[in-house]
Amino acid sequence: MKIASAILVTTLTILSLSVAHTEEPRPSTPHRPLSPSPPAPTLDQARRQAEILHSSMHATLQIVHHYYYREDEGLLLPAATLQEVFAAIEQEQQIKLRWLAVEGQVMNTDHAAKDDFEHAAVKALQAGQPFYERTENGVLRRAAPITLTNHCLKCHVPDRKSTEDRTAGLIISMPVQ
Repeated sequence: MKIASAILVTTLTILSLSVAHTEEPRPSTPHRPLSPSPPAPTLDQARRQAEILHSSMHATLQIVHHYYYREDEGLLLPAATLQEVFAAIEQEQQIKLRWLAVEGQVMNTDHAAKDDFEHAAVKALQAGQPFYERTENGVLRRAAPITLTNHCLKCHVPDRKSTEDRTAGLIISMPVQ
């Protein structure tokens, strides 16, 4: 839980810094507290925030998996631990994050593509595109790759013939102006 808390604090700090550079400062007084959530960003701001959030989640997953996860210790998988962080980000920032199965075995049926956007994202990521996005009804949905390294392949691709990296995905959905 300490790792999940540290990840959440880091992520929210990064997001708040990216928002702070794009909106006018709001005065804070003892009588008028700051609003709990900032206004929805513009599409360009949301794209940048999604890029930063994706990079931080990807790096966190890789580092936590490498340094802290051991199969024989009965710990939660790092991806499962990060889902707690995803829930906190959604509650505090109204930004949804979700893992997406792209290549290899689907480890959790919740990670399988569920709609037209997600099926198209899987195809785009399999083709090597750096991201796939769509904006509909005031929501930016952006899918980008997550690298499955040799360590990950033990479970995701158990019958593999090579140790070549494979791809999973992370979908980030956030409201936009």
